[in-house]
Amino acid sequence: MEKEYLKLNNIGAYKRAFHLSNFVWEIVIKWDYFSRNTIGEQFVSAADSISANIAEGFGRYGKKIK
Repeated sequence: MEKEYLKLNNIGAYKRAFHLSNFVWEIVIKWDYFSRNTIGEQFVSAADSISANIAEGFGRYGKKIK
């Protein structure tokens, strides 16, 4: 019997965080230079770190479904 492993892309929280990150990038890229390079960089970094932290925690342990 082959073991089936849970995949990162099947985790709802990860998918939502990934889409949030893309959404934030789309917004911030339209801001003027000063706004992008002050609050924009921090906003994008914070949004990106959500999915990155989920992925890091996911990879820490092997997750078996059955």
